[in-house]
Amino acid sequence: MPAPISQPDDPALLRIDGPIATITLNRPTAFNSINLAIAQKLEQLATYIEGNDAIRVVVLEGEGRAFSAGGDLQTIGAAAEANTVTPVVGELLKHYHSFIEIIRRMPKISLSSVHGSAAGAGMGLAFVTDLCIAAEDAKFTPAYAKIGVSPDGGSTVGIVGTVGSRRALQIFLAEDNFTAQQALEWGLVAKTVPATELKAATRQLAERLAQNPPAAIAGTKSLVYAATTTPVKQQLDAEEHKIIMAMNTEDFRVAVKKFTSKSK
Repeated sequence: MPAPISQPDDPALLRIDGPIATITLNRPTAFNSINLAIAQKLEQLATYIEGNDAIRVVVLEGEGRAFSAGGDLQTIGAAAEANTVTPVVGELLKHYHSFIEIIRRMPKISLSSVHGSAAGAGMGLAFVTDLCIAAEDAKFTPAYAKIGVSPDGGSTVGIVGTVGSRRALQIFLAEDNFTAQQALEWGLVAKTVPATELKAATRQLAERLAQNPPAAIAGTKSLVYAATTTPVKQQLDAEEHKIIMAMNTEDFRVAVKKFTSKSK
């Protein structure tokens, strides 16, 4: 499948540099809020990345002053007034949730790079990726309860598995917003850096992640996400299967030779 060609006015842009793909949310005047157009584009880009074996890491970032303000409330509000919420929001979430599913299942590491504000579904997007790096002054705003709704956009998928049910209830129902430092302490963010260093630090972390061979990335990701819900015997069988698969790759043979030659 040929790589999608990004145009400057596309709602999401794709850039590929070696084993690293970067998706940039590109609705800066709307603070990268999620509407149908951006959801469809994200699904298209993720589908391509999933099928490209040369890509090992995908970075998600936002253009402009914010990572993402969440769902486009102008679109959703208009649908509520017109009593068309079910078809309008259903179509939006069909594509957006498909994008989230691909990000979670793809045998590649996803890394969100958060600056400014991440609110609602934008907060969910920041934490549904495998790892998150954030600017020290980034703010995370649950927002859902304030407008009388429950979380969507993968928010419970990424947050509950990391912080547990009690902390998740606190986040969604008792926090107006929280800082990058709090997110770091709760395990939602892997690293915080000054805002001026975010792009460089994101690139450095992405390059470090991309050094891992594909079999190591794919096997580790699938095992980690399955561990909390899989019976012990089944998980151990999966570990055996994944490691034997990885040991049959050239990457493993080269790494072992390098390691054993150093130990002599």
